Amino acid sequence: MNERLGNGLGDANGVSLDYNSIPTYMSIPFEISTEERRILRELAQKLHELANRPEQEEKKELWYRHNNLEETRPLIVCDPENGWYEIIPASSLQCKNPLARMWEFRIKKELYWGEVLKDDKVIEDLFNVHYMFLYSDFGVENQMEMPDDCNGAYTWKAAIQDYEKDLPLLRVRDIDIDYDKTSQLYNLAQNTFGDIIPIKLKGAFWWSFGMTADLVYLRGMENMMIDMYEHPKELHRVMEVLHQDAMNRIDFFESHNLLTPNNRGEYIASGGFGWNRDMLDGDFDGRVMAKDMWGFCESQETLGISAEMFEEFIFPYQQPIMERFGLSCYGCCEPVNQRWHVISKAKNLRRVSVSAWADRKAMAEMLNQKYIYSWKPTPSDLAMPQIDTEHIRTYIKETMNITRSNRCRLEIIMKDNHTLGNNPQNVIDWVRIAREVTEE
Repeated sequence: MNERLGNGLGDANGVSLDYNSIPTYMSIPFEISTEERRILRELAQKLHELANRPEQEEKKELWYRHNNLEETRPLIVCDPENGWYEIIPASSLQCKNPLARMWEFRIKKELYWGEVLKDDKVIEDLFNVHYMFLYSDFGVENQMEMPDDCNGAYTWKAAIQDYEKDLPLLRVRDIDIDYDKTSQLYNLAQNTFGDIIPIKLKGAFWWSFGMTADLVYLRGMENMMIDMYEHPKELHRVMEVLHQDAMNRIDFFESHNLLTPNNRGEYIASGGFGWNRDMLDGDFDGRVMAKDMWGFCESQETLGISAEMFEEFIFPYQQPIMERFGLSCYGCCEPVNQRWHVISKAKNLRRVSVSAWADRKAMAEMLNQKYIYSWKPTPSDLAMPQIDTEHIRTYIKETMNITRSNRCRLEIIMKDNHTLGNNPQNVIDWVRIAREVTEE
């Protein structure tokens, strides 16, 4: 496994996912040397120039139309995720302090995206700084064993071992916003390159409100499935607490004015970008509420249960959360076609994940022009030193033919890459092939 940002700094997705980076920021000193400031300012200037090229506005308009369900060419996104460490290895970073290295890595990713990958991601003239925060536990605590270098597998002992003993302890979590650390980080970014690119304070407090990942951490995968038969009342009680925790978080962020719009270049759900002009129009009063944002739920952990079990134990707790948002997305790696008749009940659903394990044809017939068909090709195609370009071309053509006959609003999202076979050319070639196929 490649070194992350040096000295074990980083997480499973580097800084691809904003909310994942907060614990790392909270654990490092906010220090940038004079030389690091010079390096970062040079990168920021390049980002400013790239972000102001005409093609960025053209891509924005495509996303606006696409997210509004208008007919466009298929949009293409490639996030190498863990492959970024093979594209921008730790040894290539010039900065030495952990914070400066994270910022150097982030900006270099944007530059590579716009100058080399050249997919449909819009390169923006801004730099996000996130609120520093911590969640408490649920009243019971998982016992986790993490690898020393943050790069390997970990194990845990589920927190709820005995319902009679542990269930009364279960409670919603507390949220602690560290405003002092947030201000320190924001001011440091301003002083470093805020005169070159705008600094935006952003709330990045969650990825998904699916809740089933938390359920599995609390109870364990096997126990969760058995509970549906042997302890249904107790399982419902756990889901009630998780649901209330999600609702309380949204209430807290709304009442403390901590939400920020995700209707521009934010990465939405498990793929695609948020460009949308409608959600902040109308009765928007300047304070961002959930109804002004995209929401997202998924339930990858319950792939092994029936649609009937999903409808009984999971979706009733997800649907009210989804419908608090202006528009919602559903799904990640799970094949949604198996439970579409349940998920489609959400009134504000707009973007639906069609994973590599989904029935592409069935999903095309279900989604047609009414939803965004967010297709996730298998990332294993890029995980070898030499990719099979003809296979990739055929694979994308198949999906194009399937979706074209149903006039689907198609986006092609290459993600979940754990390795590029140590060959960054793989992602460059993949974007090129996807572009050639979709423009034929």
